[in-house]
Amino acid sequence: MAALTLVAAGGLALDDRVLVGAPIWAKPFKFSISFVAYGLTLAWMLSLLPTARARRVGWWAGTVLTVASTVEMVLITMQVIRGEQSHFNNATPFDTAVFQVMGATVVILWLAALLIAVLLLRARFLDRATAWAVRLSSLIALAGAAVGFAMVRPTPEQLAQDDPATQGAHSVGVPDGGPGLPVLGWSTTGGDLRIAHFFGMHALQLVPLLLLVLAALAPRYARLADDRVRLRLILVSSAAYAATFLLVAWQALRGQALLSPDALTLAAAAAITTLTVTATALALRTPTSTPSTSRELAA
Repeated sequence: MAALTLVAAGGLALDDRVLVGAPIWAKPFKFSISFVAYGLTLAWMLSLLPTARARRVGWWAGTVLTVASTVEMVLITMQVIRGEQSHFNNATPFDTAVFQVMGATVVILWLAALLIAVLLLRARFLDRATAWAVRLSSLIALAGAAVGFAMVRPTPEQLAQDDPATQGAHSVGVPDGGPGLPVLGWSTTGGDLRIAHFFGMHALQLVPLLLLVLAALAPRYARLADDRVRLRLILVSSAAYAATFLLVAWQALRGQALLSPDALTLAAAAAITTLTVTATALALRTPTSTPSTSRELAA
């Protein structure tokens, strides 16, 4: 994936073709970067599994996930070279077959990630903050990946056609390929399911990253040196992340652009912010429970 990132970057610089309103090499570039982060994080999480049996099962799940993601990227890159759309393409029998294979690899990838999440949920870790950062981020990432399944549903316009050239879409309420945010390409005129897809999947990196920041700050701030405080902050941040993921998914499904929220979306965002700030303040309070009580709550 790192090598493909360089190839796709070269394509962006040298190939001026545009497909569905975006540079044709943008998709493999973004996907390969995402897979680099995803693969590195999963490899680290698998290294935390405490037993030989769990590590062996995790190795097989990781290998299946790697093969599935590689097949996915090979097909995406092949379609770029052909100048054809990879996702939702129903224009020819060959394009339909390519997208069907891609759909199968995504299901296999998701199931492998689910197995890894189950292994992490069952594993016992010495540090409770690490345990819950790994567990909760993997579950949110699974939910984010599952948003992709909603994208393959035919739109009302496609259902009205006898033999549509495309089946499924990123956007909700507007056609794919319209005005979008720079680099990311997310629609600025309607809903876009890629936002929740992206945000949810990268919980796998961002929640553990917060844990690393808390650990780095612990020597300077006495409260963060207490593992119970770090655990509380991880639980609060994971809940806030999950709530925000649900919010952007809900916003997209209502056909609403990310940067054009209505009053209902703003009210929900304000509620999430208020609850997060309040819960963070409570989490930072000096713990009063005994270690044994705290362990019982964590379990």
